[in-house]
Amino acid sequence: MGNATSDTVVRLRAREILLESGRTLWYLRGILAGLMVLFVLLAIAMYYMGDPVETVKRTPSPLGETLYFCAITALTIGYGDVVPTSTLGRIDAVLLGLIGMVFTGLVLAAAVRGVQEAARRASLLD
Repeated sequence: MGNATSDTVVRLRAREILLESGRTLWYLRGILAGLMVLFVLLAIAMYYMGDPVETVKRTPSPLGETLYFCAITALTIGYGDVVPTSTLGRIDAVLLGLIGMVFTGLVLAAAVRGVQEAARRASLLD
């Protein structure tokens, strides 16, 4: 009554996972840097052309709050306390959200690859 599949336990170390994830992020550094440059350009465009407004006071947002809005939008959280009021600002917000999703997806993909590569190496050692 033998089992047709062999169950093996592979011990992964966090250090190896982080090193592999870091290597993958290093290979993606050009893409990630490009996304960061796009984020900065879109944040500047939001400040000058997006007409961001605080929803509570109905006053134009200062630079700090505009950057906060751009970061919250790129992280796809969107609290709604600062909103763009122009068409260009709304288009800018959509582009910020897309950039944030791509950036987050790349970082998560690097983390998954780190786990997979560390597991592969650990299974080769066993």
